[in-house]
Amino acid sequence: MEVPGLAHNITSPLSPCAGMIKDLSALQLCERDGSKSQDGSMEALPVPQNIKISNITCDSFKICWDMEPSSKERITHYFIDLNKKENKNSNKFKHKDVPTKLVAKAVPLPMTVRGHWFLSPRTEYTVAVQTASKQTDGDYAISEWSEIVEFCTGDYSTVHLNQLLAKAEVIAGRMLPLSVFYRNQNKEYFDHAREDQGNMMLQAVKDNSGSHGSPISGKLEGVFFSCNTEFNTGKPPQDSPYGRQRFEVKADSLFNLDTNLYFGDFYCMYTAYHFVILVLAPKGSAGDDFCKGRLPALDLSNNSFLTCKQGEDGTLVFHHAQDVILEVIYTEPVDLAIGSVAEINGHQLMSMSTVNAKKDPSCKTCNISVGR
Repeated sequence: MEVPGLAHNITSPLSPCAGMIKDLSALQLCERDGSKSQDGSMEALPVPQNIKISNITCDSFKICWDMEPSSKERITHYFIDLNKKENKNSNKFKHKDVPTKLVAKAVPLPMTVRGHWFLSPRTEYTVAVQTASKQTDGDYAISEWSEIVEFCTGDYSTVHLNQLLAKAEVIAGRMLPLSVFYRNQNKEYFDHAREDQGNMMLQAVKDNSGSHGSPISGKLEGVFFSCNTEFNTGKPPQDSPYGRQRFEVKADSLFNLDTNLYFGDFYCMYTAYHFVILVLAPKGSAGDDFCKGRLPALDLSNNSFLTCKQGEDGTLVFHHAQDVILEVIYTEPVDLAIGSVAEINGHQLMSMSTVNAKKDPSCKTCNISVGR
């Protein structure tokens, strides 16, 4: 059974929700005020035991527990106390309207709890349960609280990523030609690659920049590249936030017909600039296996961000979107010998760095209604 979302402007624990699903009332708010009914009498309702959390997604989970069969007919409601793990005391909120307890009619278990306004992706929560019985005077008789159980919500699914993809396509803009991928770092980085890594740039785990629910953050390994060009020159910009040394490689060395292309994320950092993360994975590679089933695959020759098309003479032609900044993750090590390293003439603009950058949760352009 699925419990619908939280009702707004609740005045009574029994206030119905306009969006009722079958025989379930909406989740509602009430205060966590102890284990006695309002008349002060002790109640003998069963305390939920052996709580189990399953089917966890980025904005929902299923919950069930054990109860004495003989007591089930007396139970009319469940009280579910849900809190982020870093704030275990549900009574210590600065704002009284922050939801701390969900109320649902007693339905067959397991029960689905879903709601993007109180569940966020990749977030640790604590949950405890009471059973309750509606009295003739409208008050509740309630059990003691169960044990507290911890769980963590999941990543965005491909459904959510496709929603982000659709939003990114709206603002991507027209396509401009490109001929190289480039990576800026400091001199020490390239010296280390030459002297200690066999002339190879090795993969690093993607940081936590971008959408909080992105399935690649902290998991996918790769070498990060840029590909945007300046409108007036058709060449890479001379400024970079990542260092004055730049490695350039011909586009077809990393992106060709033996490569798969995936959409990874869409975000901004409280600025007018928007970023799209793409993943380039050689077919059959470990990175390719990771992306399959987790990320939306893009058509190499027909997408809104980065294309590779074969010309009449057999050569590959490449284009990138003008109005978004592309961050490209190549999932395999890259040999410095296939490109060249030189110093840029521009500035190192640290303010443009996206290292561990937090996504603006208020931006309507790049957020979806499933947490941030």
